[in-house]
Amino acid sequence: MTDKKKRVGILISGRGSNMAVLIKAARAVDYPAEIVCVLSNRPQAEGLKTAQAEGVPAIALDQSAFAHGEAFEAALDAELNRFGIELVACAGFMRILTPAFVERWHDRMLNIHPSLLPAFPGRNTHARALAAGVKIAGCTVHVVRAHVDDGPIIAQAAVPVRDSDTAETLAARVLAAEHRLYPHALALFARGDARVADGHVRGPQVPVNQEKDLFWPPLK
Repeated sequence: MTDKKKRVGILISGRGSNMAVLIKAARAVDYPAEIVCVLSNRPQAEGLKTAQAEGVPAIALDQSAFAHGEAFEAALDAELNRFGIELVACAGFMRILTPAFVERWHDRMLNIHPSLLPAFPGRNTHARALAAGVKIAGCTVHVVRAHVDDGPIIAQAAVPVRDSDTAETLAARVLAAEHRLYPHALALFARGDARVADGHVRGPQVPVNQEKDLFWPPLK
């Protein structure tokens, strides 16, 4: 563990709501990471304006302007290195990165996904969860690996599924959980309280922070 804050770059493709909560969390004096830059593969991403308004450098790398994916990733890598980035946080970054890029940032790139991985990787997560009839959904922060939505799990949050749920209502509740989970998980990883060992994330053994297990529907 070190008192030096980890330099974090955030990758976005859209509105960047998780980006915004990470920026806010990092303002705390005792938070172990600082948000140094925000990068997007889409120039029209709303989150770029949000980052700029918060005083964080925001750079658009239009993926359509590059001849091939490797050229785009070379430019992305160059920007991350220019800012001296130590950890990358994907926050709604809707582009699949090549194994070569992921390997360059091995154990230094995180992602948040709106399901309890390994269940429901990929897109249309909430509709698929409802179609499967699950009673508990949630979100996961994990270390990025070459396969989509795969890698050692850092933290998860569970959200009960209601009979009245639509994909939109479930997504809204899961997103609220994401906004609490991602700053927590990034802090654990940046501080060194959570680290990758033997293919899993290991951390200090701490008491569970709730008195009861989550049952849904609730036990009588």
